Amino acid sequence: MKRLCLPVLLLLCLLLSACGDRAGEERFREFSDALAQQETLSFTAALRAEYEDKTVEYTLRYEEGPEGALITVLSPELLAGIKARLAGDGAALEYDGLVIDTGDLDSRGLTPISALPALVETLRSGHLESYWTEEGRALFQLIADDELSAVVRFEPETMTPLRAELISGGHVRVVCDLAGWGTAAPEEDPAEDSA
Repeated sequence: MKRLCLPVLLLLCLLLSACGDRAGEERFREFSDALAQQETLSFTAALRAEYEDKTVEYTLRYEEGPEGALITVLSPELLAGIKARLAGDGAALEYDGLVIDTGDLDSRGLTPISALPALVETLRSGHLESYWTEEGRALFQLIADDELSAVVRFEPETMTPLRAELISGGHVRVVCDLAGWGTAAPEEDPAEDSA
């Protein structure tokens, strides 16, 4: 009887742990599906980009609405106020009312400005590779394409993204600490209202 109980207990433990994995996967799918349906999204990211010979840090504000995404540099102070507007028909950099068309962004060229749209797109449509918990947080490894993947840390109760690492070429290229994740509409440019 004892010999039979041990394998049955082990099998039961495996089944219960698999149910936990499925529950985590299901929660991520619900988050991803809801994000895909959202018309607006906003958050702030303290972003660190790792180049071969240097590290740069920015604080960026991401705002998305029906017209596309707007990324505003909040820091460093020298660049504060510079905006990148991304829409289906391309991208433009804006500063102090001046708009400079930059053309389409390379979907595989990861830069500090393109990292946030790449992260949002990966959260919406990336392939869920694995899921685990660490220090009370839920972590999901997502595959965007052959060159880009992400590990995203969530607050498990609310499924709010807290931190993301974007990985390409086997190296962590961008680390983002996320705050204020929500569905607020993009801020209107006061200059556009007065025109």
